[in-house]
Amino acid sequence: MAIIRRGESERGITGRRGWDPFEAMQDLMRWDPLSALSRGTRDVGQGGEFLPAFEVKETKDSYIFKADLPGVEEKDLDIALTGSRLTISGRREEEKKDEGDTYYTYERSYGGFSRSFTLPDGVDIDHVQAELKDGVLSVVTPKRAEVQSKRIELKGKGEGKVKA
Repeated sequence: MAIIRRGESERGITGRRGWDPFEAMQDLMRWDPLSALSRGTRDVGQGGEFLPAFEVKETKDSYIFKADLPGVEEKDLDIALTGSRLTISGRREEEKKDEGDTYYTYERSYGGFSRSFTLPDGVDIDHVQAELKDGVLSVVTPKRAEVQSKRIELKGKGEGKVKA
């Protein structure tokens, strides 16, 4: 597939030469206005924003937060826990551009980000761990032992003992 560079004067409303109402309708039917929000802004430079994707899950003994942070270095990350609020913030720096380079598309985003999560009661804040490995940040917030769920047997089955 060849890359074709066209000037603004050659393009019509749909980004193609001329205007065809059927092509315009096809473009509109494929357009998802929310997709731009889920990917983050594409502004580059001072006003740019990098919006990493997060995953939060609960296990039997902890809450695990994972974020895709390709290109973010440890020195550019800040993880803070204030009361029950976990805040993860950082910055992905823009790569150096040479004046003579020609970009045919520029979709990677750069800039700062900050996400905050309210943790439920019972998190052991003294044993929170964080690791950045292969561009994925993992923050594990363990539950205190007294708030972890326990299975209780019925009296008819056993002697009414509590199992951990």
